Amino acid sequence: MSRPALAGTPAGHVPVPAAVAGLAGADRIVPVWRNQLGGLTFRLDDGGRVRYVKWAATGTPELDFRAEAERLRWARPRVPVPEVLAQDDDADGAWLVTAAQPGRSAVDPRWIAEPATAATAIGRGLRLLHDALPVDDCPFDWSIGRRTAQADRRLADGDSPASWATEHRNLGVAEARARIGHPPPIDRLVVCHGDACAPNTLLHDDGTFAAHVDLGKLGVADRWADLAIAAWSTEWNYGPGYEGHVFEGYGIAPDPRRIAYYRLIWDLS
Repeated sequence: MSRPALAGTPAGHVPVPAAVAGLAGADRIVPVWRNQLGGLTFRLDDGGRVRYVKWAATGTPELDFRAEAERLRWARPRVPVPEVLAQDDDADGAWLVTAAQPGRSAVDPRWIAEPATAATAIGRGLRLLHDALPVDDCPFDWSIGRRTAQADRRLADGDSPASWATEHRNLGVAEARARIGHPPPIDRLVVCHGDACAPNTLLHDDGTFAAHVDLGKLGVADRWADLAIAAWSTEWNYGPGYEGHVFEGYGIAPDPRRIAYYRLIWDLS
């Protein structure tokens, strides 16, 4: 498959939004991430305390920091995720401020050089998340019905196979839409991360799982909705050959039917 356009460290000069500059005060401001929607993450460092600010311009509805703050606050007593320090918006954009978490992203150069270790930790981290968060008490939904409705909105707005992964483009819109309308039976309902790509797992320096970040879509769904994408993202970030380490770390055998389904609905929604 061809890789999607990946998020990553911004190159060149990055203008600092006024809100981020105001939050920083005298702290050093370092742009550390730009996502596929243009949202930015800045590291604020006063030489002791470190904070992170996620910022998105007004008119980016896919980045809902209020929803993410709610999910982080709900999950934090049960699993390692960032502490929310502030969330707000103005005419120019919205932002979310969190405290730094111990660990490095699974796509830090350290772990790009040790992809098998990183992929295994991603799987173990997902298993911890899925086992720790209570489905019955979760107020957030990431169900097939919700995601299918999102896919329908995108298709109505002109989304086409040209923006999909290579293995899905030959389906065409009608066939792809028909397929997501026939999901496999639920294997196990869990509270899913919702964006379990490799960059959203942090690792300790010994290669063990440290924390999850970017939980803006967290909600109840089949565990394969996370597993299929976590394993897929190892190919985007490390190259072929590491998917199996995610499943091994999680403690599960690959399920080709569910993997194929949840990758397709990911592409469409």
